[in-house]
Amino acid sequence: MSDTGVSVVIATRGRPTLLRRAIASILAQTTKVPLEIIVVFDQVEPDPLADVDVGDGRFLLGIRNEHSTGLAGGRNSGIGRARFGFVAFCDDDDEWKPEKIERQLALAAAVPDAVVIASGIRIESHGGSHIRLAPETTTLGDLLESRITELHPSSFLIRRHDLESRLGTIDENIPGSYGEDYDLLLRAAKLGPVVAVPEPLVIVHWDRASFFSEKWESIVGGLSYLLEKHQEFDRTSRGKARIQGQVAFAYAALGQVKDARHWASATLRNDRRQLRGYAAYAIASRLLPAGLIVNAINSRGRGL
Repeated sequence: MSDTGVSVVIATRGRPTLLRRAIASILAQTTKVPLEIIVVFDQVEPDPLADVDVGDGRFLLGIRNEHSTGLAGGRNSGIGRARFGFVAFCDDDDEWKPEKIERQLALAAAVPDAVVIASGIRIESHGGSHIRLAPETTTLGDLLESRITELHPSSFLIRRHDLESRLGTIDENIPGSYGEDYDLLLRAAKLGPVVAVPEPLVIVHWDRASFFSEKWESIVGGLSYLLEKHQEFDRTSRGKARIQGQVAFAYAALGQVKDARHWASATLRNDRRQLRGYAAYAIASRLLPAGLIVNAINSRGRGL
C-alpha cells in the first residue's frame, strides 16, 4: 500500500451507462497522483468494464460486494481493497469536475487535522441546476442542527488510516443503509473538523430515482437508529425535531397514521417551527400526497 494516491470507491447495481459516466469523470482528473477506481457490484454479476480506456497512472478494478448487501456494505468492500492513502466515494450516477481531487488534496495538506475533506456540489434536477456550497468548516454542533446536504458523499475524501482506525468504516447496522453518510459525518466531527473546498466540484444528478427514492421504511429505520446511536441529539431540540419530522413524514407516506401522528407530535414539542411535523399531519389526514411534496422540494435542489 502507498500513502500517496487516491482510491475511489463506487458501489453500484444495475446502472452500467451511468456507471461509465462516473468512471470517465474520475479518469479525467487533473491530479498527477495515482488513482484507482474500485467498482463494487452489489447483488449483480461484476461487469468486466473491458471497454473502458483507463490510461497511465490510473487503475480500474471491479469486485463483488463481500460485505452485507446495500450501500454501506458495498463501500466497506471497496475500502477493504483500497491501496492508496486517501479514499474517496462517488455514487454511480454522479460526476466529478476534473479538478476535484487536485483541489481537495491541496486542502488536506493545508488542514492536516481534517477528518473529512468535501466540496461544494451542483445539483441537476428536473427543476434545473442548483449550486450548493458546503461550509468551509463544519463542526459537530452544525451537523446536529442540520444535515448540511451540501456535504454530499460523492464529494468525500478521507485518509485511509482514519477509516481503518479512529473513524472506522461505514456502519452496516444502519437499516437499509439510509443515512450512512450522515452517520459518518457525525462520527468524523467528533474527532476533528470537516472541511470543504468552496467550489461545486461534484455534479449530483437528482433527475432520476435514487436507490433511496421513496423507500420510506428505510428512512424510518435509518433515522430512528441514528437518533438512538448519537445521543448528542438530545442537546438540541431543533436538531432532534428535524430528524423526528423526517421519521413522521415517512410514517405518513407509509400510511401508518398512528405512528405518523406520534412522531409529528414529538417533532412539534421540540420545535413548533419544524414544517415536516405539519406536513406529516397533512399527509396522514390525506390532505396532501407525500410524493407531491417530495417532488416540489427536489425540483428546487433540496432534500426531505
